[in-house]
Amino acid sequence: MSAQAAPFAVLTDIAARSRSLAAGLPEQQQAVELWNGIGFVLAGERYVAPMGEVTEILHVPRFTHIPGVRPFLLGAANVRGRLLPLVDLAGFFDIPRSSRSQRERRVLVVEQGDIFSGLVVDSVLGMQYFATDSFKDSPEGVPENVRPFVSGGYERNEEVWKVFSAVDLLEDERFLDVAQW
Repeated sequence: MSAQAAPFAVLTDIAARSRSLAAGLPEQQQAVELWNGIGFVLAGERYVAPMGEVTEILHVPRFTHIPGVRPFLLGAANVRGRLLPLVDLAGFFDIPRSSRSQRERRVLVVEQGDIFSGLVVDSVLGMQYFATDSFKDSPEGVPENVRPFVSGGYERNEEVWKVFSAVDLLEDERFLDVAQW
């Protein structure tokens, strides 16, 4: 029994010395609560759409023009067997379009109930994260036509990203009324 006690005593001694010399646990810092969304650029301004409102991001697909519709409806594209109406968001809001070519622009695919639509924007900046305490209720510099669809903004690096609600847009009568009579 003494032969086994010696190795056990050595291990116990090593464990005790290790605990006495070990550094303490690092201090826990308060975790910052984050909000995330898909960032995009429209007419030189940065916007962010809540994650749950954008189902897909695409390059602008080949599409067919539709006669007798308002100019902001670019046409319809076949995306995996579904017809996707493509809406030029800058055209809908009557704000200046960027000089980007159609090839450089992107489509935010949004779906709400029976409405499936592609919002063509200047560029997509990927997933963006913001501290929830950086939220501003009324961001400045939002064009008048866009304001009803902006629910605030998040400030980061002295720049405010406006929170754009695609769901509110899809429920707007002007957005749904594309026929030009």
